[in-house]
Amino acid sequence: MTSQPSPPKAIIFDLLTALLDSWSVWDASTPTGTPNSALPWRKHYLSITYGSTVYGPDTTYESLVHRAAQESGLPPSAPDTLLENWSSLKAWSEVGRTLRALREKGYLLGVVTNCSAELGGVAEAGKWKFDAAITAEESGWYKPAVQAYHAILPLLGDGSVKPEEVLFVAGSAGDVEGANKAGYRVVWHNRVGLERKGDVVPEREGRALDGTLRDFL
Repeated sequence: MTSQPSPPKAIIFDLLTALLDSWSVWDASTPTGTPNSALPWRKHYLSITYGSTVYGPDTTYESLVHRAAQESGLPPSAPDTLLENWSSLKAWSEVGRTLRALREKGYLLGVVTNCSAELGGVAEAGKWKFDAAITAEESGWYKPAVQAYHAILPLLGDGSVKPEEVLFVAGSAGDVEGANKAGYRVVWHNRVGLERKGDVVPEREGRALDGTLRDFL
């Protein structure tokens, strides 16, 4: 008989895909306003980011967004519009009630995001209360580097949470692999149906946050 794993002490989220509908803002920032223009740009941005690893003066979130747009054949107006409209990011419809239910269960809740401190603050501002949140700029590392995931651990509760006591809610295929390498359990809120990469299989994959986390609600 297979024993069930212990419930996690902390549930940590990707911000810009697992909790927020950043896809719509990226789409609207392109000249056509469609996923056909935005998806190649977004995928190229992810590829550049995952290859950068270290967050520094030459690899800021904003600079990588601009670089990905240029290399994807989009005009400078696309990344400019994206960043100007950052405050319009909205959460997926079920996020509020899901976070409240998790809070009632007693989990520590956190966020690890690949954006700058300024943009991370804007995206999170006034939406929910997390026990800890950290951006790539603050940690100095981009996901899927293990250091990016581990940087939040000292900030959770009394700082004693271990990697094996964390459930990570991934927003991308790279997040699934990165969080797994960090020693976290992983589920994937794959809202838009992205393709899997690598050999790591999340404990659950879903198109809605509450369904993805149903074993923990």
